[in-house]
Amino acid sequence: MKTFSITDIGMCRTMNQDYFYTSDMPVGNLPNLFLVADGMGGHNAGEYASRHTVETVVSVAQASHKTQPVEILGEAIQAANTELIEQASADGSMRGMGTTIVAAVIFDDRIYVANVGDSRLYLVDSQIRQVTRDHSFVEEMVRRGEIGREAARTHPDKNIITRAVGAAKEVEIDFFEDSLQRGMEVLLCSDGLTNMVEDEEIRRILKGQRDTAEKAERLILAANQNGGKDNVTVVVIDPFSDEVN
Repeated sequence: MKTFSITDIGMCRTMNQDYFYTSDMPVGNLPNLFLVADGMGGHNAGEYASRHTVETVVSVAQASHKTQPVEILGEAIQAANTELIEQASADGSMRGMGTTIVAAVIFDDRIYVANVGDSRLYLVDSQIRQVTRDHSFVEEMVRRGEIGREAARTHPDKNIITRAVGAAKEVEIDFFEDSLQRGMEVLLCSDGLTNMVEDEEIRRILKGQRDTAEKAERLILAANQNGGKDNVTVVVIDPFSDEVN
């Protein structure tokens, strides 16, 4: 397995509220773990929400006695949600904070995914396919047939999300399982990438570079060249690479 991860503040923000974690080594009973979170909230609240959520997910996963990836991820994300709710109740400056999260675990030729919010996971080979489903106001409009996919990209409310870790006492998590094939790459990212770079361009960048690090760096560059309106984080994984990290 070959992986590379990078986060960037972008061209317009003064603080990076994205946070990520990657390990291609076991984390508790998980064979590996990859996380991207995109925080929201005033002052330092968004940065705290994303960082604390990622750290809690890792800590709970390390200690979990469960054996199934979906059960471990669910337990860990719920624990992070509870901690954010409690912190926001105790500290008025943290009120209203929350974060997206997308999590992935790879076991042989299977990938297990959890997500809350609009950070995404893609599988990329000759085509690009979004595995996760955005929890956003605009995505709900697309699903109801009220607007098209192209109109959704520039809709003024596209950044309004309908689910977040820390937003409600019980967080609703979507889980996905998919198969992996040799030549396929995995991409986790915050919406700072997908709001700036179209899916097909993401695929071309990933397939146009040989080195995993260069692929991630070129994605960041493309987002910033297109405006860089938000923080951007990418995790690129080649599950079947024989290269050594």
